[in-house]
Amino acid sequence: MERQDVVAPLRELKHVQVREHVRQLVMNAAPGSPAPSERVLVAQFGVARMTVRQALDALVVEGLLERIPGRGTFVAQPRSVAGRITSFTEDMRRRGLLPESQTLTARREQAGTGVARALDISPGDCVIHWRRLRRADLQVMCLEDAYLNEVLLPGFLESGMPTSLYDALAARGLRPTWAEDAVSADHATQEEADHLELRPGDAVMRVARRAVCRDKVVEVSRSVFRADRFTMHVQLGAG
Repeated sequence: MERQDVVAPLRELKHVQVREHVRQLVMNAAPGSPAPSERVLVAQFGVARMTVRQALDALVVEGLLERIPGRGTFVAQPRSVAGRITSFTEDMRRRGLLPESQTLTARREQAGTGVARALDISPGDCVIHWRRLRRADLQVMCLEDAYLNEVLLPGFLESGMPTSLYDALAARGLRPTWAEDAVSADHATQEEADHLELRPGDAVMRVARRAVCRDKVVEVSRSVFRADRFTMHVQLGAG
């Protein structure tokens, strides 16, 4: 146990060193320039491949790098100005609907491998798991699981659950400045159907979000929407 306590901080320090080293290399590089390969970075820093991958993942999330399947990792084109990041509460109000939330789970948990990687922490680190059933104009709209890095939010659970997560993050200076959503179509599981007032196998829309405030990942969420009640609006423009 003593050995694990010593090794974990060293691994985190190495991850930061790799990330900042690559950041300095690519900051002024032309878009499309190749980033250092994982193999080179593993040899240079003497760390595990996963540590290097986490460092590069953080830079991909920031928009400094982009991965091109089958080719590698490259300096990304500067991002165009995106629409404002909105929470469920803000989105529903913008649509003229009355948002409501019912907390189903609000507790501390140990981060599994997937959540830890997405939050840029180590597996087993403490996270806040907040599961809510979201309604709009009294109709069930979605089931949402949000995972938050407890280190960034001391006392979050003890202060009472907020109406809007993003308002609570803003009050701590942590409102997301950038987010990436992955959207997919799927069928409701038995548990999801029970919450969403559907039949198992009915169509749902899944939205996985990773939200970042400056260089800190502040939220990872997985939402399951009723496909018959929710339409996602995406703003597009010329590059």
